[in-house]
Amino acid sequence: MESKTIEILGTQIENFSQAEVIRKVEHAIESNTQIHLEGVNAGKLVDMQIDAELKESVLCSNLITADGQSVIWASNFLGTPLKERVAGIDLMIKLVESASKNGYKVFLFGAKEEIVQGVVNKYTQLYGSDVIAGHRNGYFKASDEEKIVQEIVTSGAQMLFVGITSPIKENFLRRHKEQLKHINLIMGVGGSFDVISGKTKRAPLWMQKYGLEWFYRFLQEPRRMWKRYLVGNSRFIYLVLKERFSK
Repeated sequence: MESKTIEILGTQIENFSQAEVIRKVEHAIESNTQIHLEGVNAGKLVDMQIDAELKESVLCSNLITADGQSVIWASNFLGTPLKERVAGIDLMIKLVESASKNGYKVFLFGAKEEIVQGVVNKYTQLYGSDVIAGHRNGYFKASDEEKIVQEIVTSGAQMLFVGITSPIKENFLRRHKEQLKHINLIMGVGGSFDVISGKTKRAPLWMQKYGLEWFYRFLQEPRRMWKRYLVGNSRFIYLVLKERFSK
């Protein structure tokens, strides 16, 4: 399966559909190779312009997908359209379903203890306990990292989902990529555990379709999200315009 990468703000994004990404992950498990998947949205692409460590962590992956609708719009505006948005939460949901069907196991790392336990409970109810190799909350000190990595490595998981905020999850995966080399999929999923557990509501489908998920989250937590979305999105628009008209 070949894909032409599309460059946006210095990042090469794979032009894959969600179904194609799922097939690549399943093939990686069958062939015992690893996919280090990073999804990028407008905010992350902006942050990568000023955070060298985050940029290194994202670019050291071997599969970068468009996790935000604004990235799809930017690709169209730049004349190099991507097929579709591959939202991290939707991809995770489909991959856990695939794990259940194919006898794979997943490790869930991130969020508060009650949140990650809620995700474990939900997937256990849906697919049985065999699909869960292990779980761990996302609150830890630097001195805990080696122990956490060993817990993941020895769990028997083929897929690792890290539900921690950026840039912590990206930097964690980069630092421990070599130790995690026998995990066939390592992937950050941000706040997905909150939604899957039922703690946080996701935007209605019509808002997702029109790229307004960010606005829905802003309305839920305006004090925390205003700078991230309003300032970050404005910066993204400026950078895309600059890239378009500097060619």
